[in-house]
Amino acid sequence: MSDIEITVIGMTCQHCVNAVTEEVSALDGVSAVEVDLDSGRVVISSHSPLTEMQLQTAIAEAGYEIQSPA
Repeated sequence: MSDIEITVIGMTCQHCVNAVTEEVSALDGVSAVEVDLDSGRVVISSHSPLTEMQLQTAIAEAGYEIQSPA
């Protein structure tokens, strides 16, 4: 199992957290999703590798975007 950490831009409330959690949890192999609203940090635990495109698509489906690394 591996953990992936991303930062999501635009989340402002618990509904945002729920939307991101629901979309990311639906990806194959995902076993847990932890979202910190204040920082925008999302930690995803997965039994199988996830691609950047899979994550970007799931976050976009929730209505948000992933912050690009600086």
